[in-house]
Formats: sequence, structure tokens, C-alpha cells
Amino acid sequence: MSMQLLNHLHAIAQQHQEVLNSRVEEFSLGSCRLSFNQTSAIMGVINLSADSWYRESVVLRPEKAIDRAMILAAQGAQIIDVGAESTLPHADLIEVEKQWQRLEPVIRTGSEKGLALSVETYHPAMAQRALEAGAQCINLTGQAEASAIYRACAAHDAAIIICYVQGANVRSVKDLSFDQDPIEVMLPWFEQRIQEATSMGVQKICIDPGLGFYYQNLKDSRKRIGYQMETFLNTFRLRKLGWPVCHALPHAFEFFGEEVRTAESFFAVLALLGKTDLLRTHEVPKVRAILETLSSLPLD
Repeated sequence: MSMQLLNHLHAIAQQHQEVLNSRVEEFSLGSCRLSFNQTSAIMGVINLSADSWYRESVVLRPEKAIDRAMILAAQGAQIIDVGAESTLPHADLIEVEKQWQRLEPVIRTGSEKGLALSVETYHPAMAQRALEAGAQCINLTGQAEASAIYRACAAHDAAIIICYVQGANVRSVKDLSFDQDPIEVMLPWFEQRIQEATSMGVQKICIDPGLGFYYQNLKDSRKRIGYQMETFLNTFRLRKLGWPVCHALPHAFEFFGEEVRTAESFFAVLALLGKTDLLRTHEVPKVRAILETLSSLPLD
């Protein structure tokens, strides 16, 4: 299997050699400089929803959320991603006002402490409030009202993570359908959204292929995980658009079972082999150790 993987990596690199060394835009979030062409960055996760499945990331009290944010930053997360509604298909839809009650104290206190905060949402009103309260990035999980969110990010000199979503937003996703190479489908989709965002003045963009979302036709574990792994290894092809690529690291519970908390570490290796720029993870210290270990490999 290891030799097959090496041969597969070699074949991908040879087939797309012209974009293998593509460089992407770099930018800062507050005092945090993200030098993507030198090293990948880490985004830690805080879930303010009890429906979120990754129990270690769930924090329901604002003061505990701030404590976790500070710990994640100390462990090596340059960005902290905060969400108040789970993306799981069976989770309750949370009204914007109720989400904001959970998010506001975390964003205001976290920004005062100098944290680079990202807010996961597809609601323009939520994005606007979050940016006014001090968030420096919007993790956009829907396209139905994206224009308003692009304008808000531009007005606040904030970054945006544009997630690939087949549907109005992550909660309306059903089947994932590709009639060809998924990267070839994503490239024009992202190009159109990037053009719209930059035309409205957005200057800080990441793109996310949406591997962390739940598609109904990818319930078969091998099919879903195979799709995720292949996308990780082909990430460098998306970098030709000129912007960094963010990946939410999946879990593969069906394979890892009781060791599910090690799954993101495994996927981090594949993501880094594919030149992922920003790793969104619930397991910051584990992923940081992998990033630092791989960086010590003498490649020259």
C-alpha cells in the first residue's frame, strides 16, 4: 500500500506539474501574519452548539469558550473558528438571535484578548454583527446571500473562507454530484465566487472544498473517505487560483472507532502532502506536532 501511495502521488504530480508550485496570496489577521507560502497555518474549533458531535470542542458557557480559545491559541492555533449551529443534518436550526446570544460575548472578549476569530455562518446579519464585534474572518458555509457577506468583509478588511457547497447553504446540502474530476468542477465554481468577492473589495480569501459537510449519497464509508483523501492529495491544483486552501479535517469514525481522536492527525498528513494552507481541526496540538515534524524533513 505504501508503494502504491507513492506511485499515486507521483502520478498526480506529474499530470499537474504546471501548477505544482503555485503561490498564493498571504495576509494578516490583526497581528497574526499568515505566510502560507512558507508554512501551513492551523485553525482551532469551538462549537457553541450542543448538537455538535465532537464533544471535546463543545463549550456552552461563554467564559469556558474563552478559556478554550486561549488554550487553542497557546497550543498553536493562529485562528479560532467559532460556530453556534451544528452542520449535522439532524441538528436543530438555530435562530440568528439565539446564535448571537451565544456568540457575542465570546467574540467581544476574544477580540479584546487579541485572538484572530473566525465565525462560521451563512447569515448576513450574523456576519455583520460578528465583524462589528471584532471577528476578523467569516467562514461562509452558504452562497444564497453571499454578496451581502462579501460587502461586509470588505468594509471591515476581514478575511472570508468560501466553502464549496452544493446547495443554498450547508444545512440544505443533500447529494454530492460530480460527473468528472471534482477539482475540475470546483475550479470554475471557486473562480466565479472569487471574482465576485474581489469585485466587492474583499482582499483576504481562503477557499474550502467542503470536505467536512455531510452528503446523503456519501454515507458509504469507503466512498466518502476515498473522495476526501483524493481531494486532499489534489489540493495544490486549487492553489492555481492564487488563494490559500483551507480544509476541515474529517474523522472517519467507521475506521478509527475508539481511536477517532487520532483521525484528524492522519488526514492532516494527506492534507499537507497536497499543500493545504490552512488546517481546520479540533485537535490542535496533535496537528501542530505533525506540521512541525514534517517541516523537519530535509527536502533540498
